[in-house]
Amino acid sequence: MVKVSILYPNHSGTKFNMSYYVGQHMPLVQRLLGSALKGMSVEQGICGEKPGSPAPYIATGHLLFESLGTYQTSFAPHAEEIIADIPKYTNSEPLVQIGEVKL
Repeated sequence: MVKVSILYPNHSGTKFNMSYYVGQHMPLVQRLLGSALKGMSVEQGICGEKPGSPAPYIATGHLLFESLGTYQTSFAPHAEEIIADIPKYTNSEPLVQIGEVKL
């Protein structure tokens, strides 16, 4: 299993519309990636390691696929449309990490 994590850094002035992300963007991703997408989750950052400190990421999205190849094959045809939707909910420049799920 492969997890694609999209991390939205939380800098001064970062804006993030969680309602749009959860209600519009992620359903768009789910519809476009279809059955290749095995699961998804969204997290909203609430704080850093120290209580009361700002969260390093304002939000994170996670997508699960059977393999790296499945992710690449399903995402590539829709990359432009998915990426073009980002400015509708944030001004944060997302970081992407792809990992192999071990547990």
